[in-house]
Amino acid sequence: MSKYNGNREFKINIPGSVKLIIDVLENNGYEAFAVGGCVRDTILDREPQDWDITTSALPEQVKELFNRTLDTGIQHGTVTVMIKHVGYEVTTYRIDGEYNDSRHPESVEFTSNLIEDLKRRDFTINAMAYNEREGLVDAFDGINDINNKIIRCVGEPEERFGEDALRILRAVRFSAQLGFDIDEKTMEAIKKLAPTLENISAERIKTELEKLIISKNPCKLITAYNAGITKVILPEFDAMMECEQNTPYHMYNVGEHTIKVMENVSADKLMRWTALFHDVAKPLVKTTDANGRNHFKGHALEGSKLAPQIMRRLKMDNKTIKTASRLIECHDDRPASKGFNPEAIRRSVHKIGKDIYHNYLELVYADFMGKSKYGKDEGYDAYVYACKQYEYIMENNICTSTKELAITGKDLIALGCPLGEKIGRALDELLEIVLKEPEKNTKDKLYVEAEKIIKSL
Repeated sequence: MSKYNGNREFKINIPGSVKLIIDVLENNGYEAFAVGGCVRDTILDREPQDWDITTSALPEQVKELFNRTLDTGIQHGTVTVMIKHVGYEVTTYRIDGEYNDSRHPESVEFTSNLIEDLKRRDFTINAMAYNEREGLVDAFDGINDINNKIIRCVGEPEERFGEDALRILRAVRFSAQLGFDIDEKTMEAIKKLAPTLENISAERIKTELEKLIISKNPCKLITAYNAGITKVILPEFDAMMECEQNTPYHMYNVGEHTIKVMENVSADKLMRWTALFHDVAKPLVKTTDANGRNHFKGHALEGSKLAPQIMRRLKMDNKTIKTASRLIECHDDRPASKGFNPEAIRRSVHKIGKDIYHNYLELVYADFMGKSKYGKDEGYDAYVYACKQYEYIMENNICTSTKELAITGKDLIALGCPLGEKIGRALDELLEIVLKEPEKNTKDKLYVEAEKIIKSL
């Protein structure tokens, strides 16, 4: 009979290197299992990001059995075993001591019992272990919760969240990634203990929040709002959820509209963060006229100032902050709104930049999809025109910046242009000519124009 009442008929295909590590440990008298997220994801037909192994062997014993190991977390029982230049974390069964900081145990006690190790894990779907000898060890009914699409804590939710407050956000993140609902008792504990998230570092919050918003279900951010999570980690979203939009262009409040926009952009971090913050300043600039209609003048510019502050608070990388800010600032631009004019689109591409104009158009489209029917219809033809003109610009290498002019600063110097800022002024004037008449972007034609400009400087 299986020591752990494992389901021996349940089969999982594990990578050869993982099987090798388990076999080596078992052949030397120890227990070893693949454990946690890799088991969960394999059952769900998802590709595991990495494979973790849990074992009855102590760290020193693990190190003795393998040629190359790294002490990546040896104080907590973790040794990384290197197989063919890939690292696999091997962790000794353990029981965690008291948690006094809502994040880390004060002490770790090693144990020889797998179930004791699984008891300390966060959710039932992450508390399953597998090897070919025992089959699937599922002491907390994780398979049933997978089948019922439920996120449920192992044991008492308040204890699990009290040990590690980040698990509160992880519950919603898993719900978003997997499309699962959160168990009622687990949700009650989340609402009660959400304030303890203030003890978690911004870096850890950002990592979980990013996984949530780039998932297939960014709408779960509203679950985080209803649970009191965003009040702690992203209060600006609460303000958005509480900001109504009484205008013909909209049918949702700012937060709900934002979710719709997120759902209609690519599932990458730049576009999802940009979508999340594109209207972040609306609650700050909101006004109401005599007819009760809301206005949000200047929200794009103000948003481009506020969003970087939030993103820096979340310890995001500078490239994402800078690009998202540029997109937020211009997201409400409508270059063809006053008539279908190719020059207006060329100037728009110049202002926004060829490098991110496709991102801008993607954001504009998503913005339409989050509006009322009137809001979607109003100006949509102008958006389509802008798309076609941008495609034409890209296919025909139409010049929209001084770097793309057919002549350079060196050419201007050769023509007698004074050194310094006057070179830049001359290039800007040449670009003005080319934005109006793209066909003039040839060396011969620009030399003629440059000579006139240099004489006037």
